[in-house]
Amino acid sequence: MRRSKLDKIDKKILRDLQDNGRITNVELARNVGISAPPCLRRVRALEEAGYIKSYHAEVDSSILGFAVTIFALVKLTSQAEKDLEKFEAQSKEWPMVRECHMLAGDVDFMLKVVAKDWDAYQDFLTHQLTAAPNVTSVKSSLAIRSAKDEPGVPIEVE
Repeated sequence: MRRSKLDKIDKKILRDLQDNGRITNVELARNVGISAPPCLRRVRALEEAGYIKSYHAEVDSSILGFAVTIFALVKLTSQAEKDLEKFEAQSKEWPMVRECHMLAGDVDFMLKVVAKDWDAYQDFLTHQLTAAPNVTSVKSSLAIRSAKDEPGVPIEVE
């Protein structure tokens, strides 16, 4: 269960962990102004309360051979909850789909897709995405470059 209010130290811990998930507990404690044992207890409490969902390494997609990023706007023929959930579950099965967001408005979902090249994306588009049940149309936009890609949320510490 989430605590109703985070104090200044909790917010500093979240901010520092969001910026660097590999920070040591000793360094984290020093940054937030407390000793290591209570810092570790706070981190564990934040994890258990659901404020911290997981830890990740940020990898360079281009070095790994994923040269293109595409944002696909997907319309479904039905917006019944079971159909929306079915599409969300399907999107989790596609490794190239890195994000799936349900939208309000003209389209139902926005997918962030990474691919080795444009041909690989077109193959995914024609054989998997548009072939999926309930998909009526897909509009694809190729990302040219990214000026900002920050994880998480802005955490303000008073």
